[in-house]
Amino acid sequence: MEEEVEGWHQLYPGHIPTSPLQKALLAAGSAVMALYDPYRHDMVAVLGETTGCLALPNLRDKMKNHPEGYRILRERPCIRLSTLDMARLQGLPDGTLGREYVRFLENNKVSPDTRMPPKFVDDEELAYVIQRYREVHDLMHTLLGMPTNMLGEVVVKWFEAIQTGLPMCVLGAAFGPVRLSTRKLQVLATELVPWAIRSGLSSSCVLNVYYEQRWEQPVESLREELGIFPPPAVRV
Repeated sequence: MEEEVEGWHQLYPGHIPTSPLQKALLAAGSAVMALYDPYRHDMVAVLGETTGCLALPNLRDKMKNHPEGYRILRERPCIRLSTLDMARLQGLPDGTLGREYVRFLENNKVSPDTRMPPKFVDDEELAYVIQRYREVHDLMHTLLGMPTNMLGEVVVKWFEAIQTGLPMCVLGAAFGPVRLSTRKLQVLATELVPWAIRSGLSSSCVLNVYYEQRWEQPVESLREELGIFPPPAVRV
């Protein structure tokens, strides 16, 4: 239910209505902080919300024009520990999406519950789109076979930049490498970025996959279905 907040309409729980000027200031401040510390996920989240005015409607339209994506928009599934049967996923065969997703969470000591809810998106449906993008981010790591270290995050950001067009992803892909060693930069430039770009261009929209209904599908099968090329045989 919409509530009045200082003369503005609150469109969903947690929504903070902001003017274009306020969004610009938030975008500038969060961009500086996110570039200074890429692990400030709160700043990365604010940057994504305040700069996604063109990319988010485009992603929403792609979902609306796809049967599975449309169902996701209509049913609004969420990936949270409260919605996941972790014991069941852990019991799935090696190589399945569910088992490899849980393995990724365990190996990298991350949780789906750390994804921040949107605050600054002034459209309830678009707020869900960016929330869904955040929730499937770890699944992108799983599909791409990338860890959560800086090199792995940069590679995923290149893929996501091509896939989503979100300025936040473009900035992460462009400026993330400045923290990498010379050896890792060489691997990134010669093998990983070309692969991420090719995969991003050839893959269908990753938001159009109802991952909660694909846990038993082999990761390799889902990669082939989407058009993601197998990861390069390099140490990341």
